[in-house]
Amino acid sequence: MSKQMLSSELMVGLQEKYLQDVAMIGDGFQQALLVNSQCLLPVMNTVKKDFLYQFDMLSNLTAVDYVEYFEVVYHLYSLSLGQALTVKSRCSKVDPQLSSVIGCWPSAEFQEREVYDLLGIHFVGHPDLRRILMPEDFPYHPLRKDYTFTPRKEKG
Repeated sequence: MSKQMLSSELMVGLQEKYLQDVAMIGDGFQQALLVNSQCLLPVMNTVKKDFLYQFDMLSNLTAVDYVEYFEVVYHLYSLSLGQALTVKSRCSKVDPQLSSVIGCWPSAEFQEREVYDLLGIHFVGHPDLRRILMPEDFPYHPLRKDYTFTPRKEKG
């Protein structure tokens, strides 16, 4: 079974249901849904549980540091329908936070922790949000554009 992007009709259906909170961006295999951060959890619950969508697998969750905001990217897949969907949501750099999607996809647990650790985005409702790669006392988030690596000075 080949992977196909979510049909335009279903994307438009989501856009109509959530009005100004969902926009289609890109085209072809680069097409994605851009979801308002305040509406992220209801949209994700819909694409997971609604019979029309059935996106039962979160294959990847990552984030990008842009100049004005962070963008969290979710790659979803429907095993039964053989369709893929990319969902993006943006959050402020001043207080970066989004709702956790662990309630929809438990596989998001470590992926959200990784994004939290490396970019500092807080996932509200995450049951165990702590660093996964960097030491707990490390004061920075190394994938942020404003992070500057300073090598340790050799003793001696």
